[in-house]
Amino acid sequence: MTAITFSPAFTTQFDTSNQEFLAAGVCRPRSIADIADDLKVLRDGIETVKGVFYVNLKRVAHMNSTAFHALSRVLVDASRSRPELQIVVVVSSVVTWATQMFRHLGELSPNITMEVYDSAFYPGQTFVENQSFIPILRTQTKMTWRHERQILPRHGLRSGMTIADICCGIGDFAMLVRKEFNPARMVALDHSVASLDYARSVAEQFCVRDIEYTFGDASQMLFESDQFDFVTCRHSLQIFDRPEVLLRELFRICKPGGRVYITNEKNSHCLGEPRADSIQWTYTEVAKLFRHFDMDVEMGPKGSRLLRDAGFDDVKIESFMVTNHDGDPQEFADIIQAWEDVYAGEMAVRRGDTPEFIKRFRQGFADHIFAALHPRGYAGWPIWAASGQKPL
Repeated sequence: MTAITFSPAFTTQFDTSNQEFLAAGVCRPRSIADIADDLKVLRDGIETVKGVFYVNLKRVAHMNSTAFHALSRVLVDASRSRPELQIVVVVSSVVTWATQMFRHLGELSPNITMEVYDSAFYPGQTFVENQSFIPILRTQTKMTWRHERQILPRHGLRSGMTIADICCGIGDFAMLVRKEFNPARMVALDHSVASLDYARSVAEQFCVRDIEYTFGDASQMLFESDQFDFVTCRHSLQIFDRPEVLLRELFRICKPGGRVYITNEKNSHCLGEPRADSIQWTYTEVAKLFRHFDMDVEMGPKGSRLLRDAGFDDVKIESFMVTNHDGDPQEFADIIQAWEDVYAGEMAVRRGDTPEFIKRFRQGFADHIFAALHPRGYAGWPIWAASGQKPL
């Protein structure tokens, strides 16, 4: 993957594995010359791909007319010189100007389409889709799986079921469930093209072809009602600003008598020793930071109430602590470092926090890493697992 930076406020890159040109930030060039390098990244990417080429603009906060017309010209020219290529422009419905500007490209060329990435109810999606996060997501799942493989049977999962993993992300949990529980059918849904492409590539590497990776909106799924014996949704309700919307859909697709299983965190309860006070302060601030973006990483213990409010009965809830003693302490430290990069390096900056605050904020993560790697240290990350049965 190569990257070009036109200014601190705007970046572009081409992801070869996903055939995707990604842009982020604010693009207000005074002339086309200011973004010549970015346009070259786009043209070079188009020349190397086959099939579908994605132009991912969902993290572009603003683009002036100079940039829009330059980008449009490259795409229209490419569509005419390569009529066999499908060009998909991905925008976010949150950024209304993007849908208004780019929807007209389809009128200029039939092989250009616009795909609206609807995060109106999901403000945290852009934070957790950072490509650098993928290895950490795999590590997180590996560390939580040591616990969940024992927990899931207590919540009703057994072999031979039809299972749906909603908001499946990079698909690693679905792969583990398939291997351990041998379902009759395994469906994994997400609305991130990049995550699903990664999930499919990993499945292909392991010759796994019986997981149905599906692109879709978790709040309005195309699945028929009463279809799955067991539905999972892990670490996702907490980053929806309207979790009840998603819970209604999980309830709908679950069979009567089936169960929905959710996991969520309580970040203010992350802990470490030594340097406990600093660590506690930072994770209390993490919870406040997420609330600023309409997310609730304190949701874990609320799982029982949420499931009951959604109409489930026979609700079960339990908690477990992922620690630096679950495996390689360095893996736990790597997870903390990734949290710092996103929470302090992106979210806090976007919130407008002062350099002094961010410095203290980062110190708590550094101290958590210190605790994780200290030969006598302890670092913990608490998670709540809950499930409810859909009434017969």
